[in-house]
Amino acid sequence: MNASSSSETSAAVQHHRRRLRKVRRWLVVVLVCVAMLGLLGLTAVRRDAASLLQPESLLELLIWFGSVLVVLVALAGVYSVMVDFVFWEGWMNGLPDPSRLFTADEEASGRHQHYVVYLDGIHQSEESHPPRVSDFLGCLEESIAEDTMLVKGIEAYTITNAGLRSTTFAGWLWQRLFALQEHHPNGLVRFICAFCVQANNVIKVGISSDRRYGPVMNYELALKIARRLDAIGFRPHQASRIILVGYSGGGEMAIGTAEILQQLCRVRVQVITICGVFSGNGELESVNDVAMVVGSQDPVAAFGRIAYPGRLSFLQLSNWNCWQRHHSLQRYMIEGMSHNGSSGPFSTAFRGAVVEAICRELERSLLSPPQRIPH
Repeated sequence: MNASSSSETSAAVQHHRRRLRKVRRWLVVVLVCVAMLGLLGLTAVRRDAASLLQPESLLELLIWFGSVLVVLVALAGVYSVMVDFVFWEGWMNGLPDPSRLFTADEEASGRHQHYVVYLDGIHQSEESHPPRVSDFLGCLEESIAEDTMLVKGIEAYTITNAGLRSTTFAGWLWQRLFALQEHHPNGLVRFICAFCVQANNVIKVGISSDRRYGPVMNYELALKIARRLDAIGFRPHQASRIILVGYSGGGEMAIGTAEILQQLCRVRVQVITICGVFSGNGELESVNDVAMVVGSQDPVAAFGRIAYPGRLSFLQLSNWNCWQRHHSLQRYMIEGMSHNGSSGPFSTAFRGAVVEAICRELERSLLSPPQRIPH
């Protein structure tokens, strides 16, 4: 029976791999076609460069350029959804069994009771963080209590334990895009490559906020976080809580995964967003503590509230407003802070204020009443 079952499983895996190879071939064909169209357009531009000074030619060029971007965004969207469901359906050796989490060294006890998990914004392309973010995380790590561990380097926009450069089926594409983004002499090429990376992550945020497809990706990310916690020694019997700190689009990923992570890890999970762009569509019924660190000069977070109308106060039946009627949302306003750059939360001007707000929320939430974790 075991041999028969193993043979059937092997045959199913081979069948799925053949299907995936077909999908990959079609995706490569589409990318090649887009590249050829781009080369043809570039040839035409070089041949008729003098005519670009005419207004009608500039308009035509902008339309062509916009069309290419639309195609690239659509391809990035198809890729994002396809990879999530390929993983879900078991084409990449299946989802890990969550029942095997936290089973080793059950009797071991460590000195950490609280785990702060940082989820970066849409600029993230690999596990390591940019210098400004790294400096901010270093400052936060020095400010939190000794019984609190800061977990860094989680890539929130891939489903496996790797950044875009190391993804199984498209690492070659992302590596090429990163190389062009960093070293190509043409500024337009660098911009398009950076745009593709950002588009992939923005689409991931959009998928997370979607009620149809979001639960699939949010579960995968929650399982990824739980596996990282398991690897660093987290044990439910000795831990008190997990705190998800999400910057910008990472706020959506944090809210989307909070309740699922709470069930996987069997401890209280709370969320802190920094300049958060999120929908509020995530399941939050059993999550009591959500806090927002907000900049008074942050147009991106303000636009996010408009982009996700479920957070508007007059839509009383929305998921977010229903949650607020039964829970207390904490807001920490920082005057003068913007979304990024020299006036953003990672700048030297506001880094200390953001860290102080996070530490205040960590201390405040310690006084919250005990929380029953549903199973």
